[in-house]
Amino acid sequence: MTTRLRIGLRLFILALVTATATGGPVQAQDKTPNISVELNNLKPSQDGCQIIFVVKNNLGRKLEKVSYEVVLFDGEGLVDRMTIFNFQTLNDGKTKVRQFNLAGTDCTKISRVLINSAKECKGANEDACMSNLITNNKTAIEFGS
Repeated sequence: MTTRLRIGLRLFILALVTATATGGPVQAQDKTPNISVELNNLKPSQDGCQIIFVVKNNLGRKLEKVSYEVVLFDGEGLVDRMTIFNFQTLNDGKTKVRQFNLAGTDCTKISRVLINSAKECKGANEDACMSNLITNNKTAIEFGS
């Protein structure tokens, strides 16, 4: 084996060990069933504010209909409104983008979005859409359940 090959092999092994020790790509992914809901964006629309979610069903089965009761808070932390967002059918393992228009709402006045409860979770047991919910956020406002 040439010196160059030995050095290359050592660097590869070092990179592999480092990735494994730091939880890098070599580490196995968590396989816990979940529904991931990401607050992706809020942007002004003609009649108010458009709120955009990215949702992925990882429950291991198709969901015929998923609806969440969502609470919007104003800049002072007070409840501005409660509404229900229908995410419709969510196929297993698939990612979907859902947009909802909030008429009469100024996006800059929303300080927090809370998923309060699952109103519908057809295709799974009653609490699966909340107990297996994971929230992610790409915005500057607070988001969670």
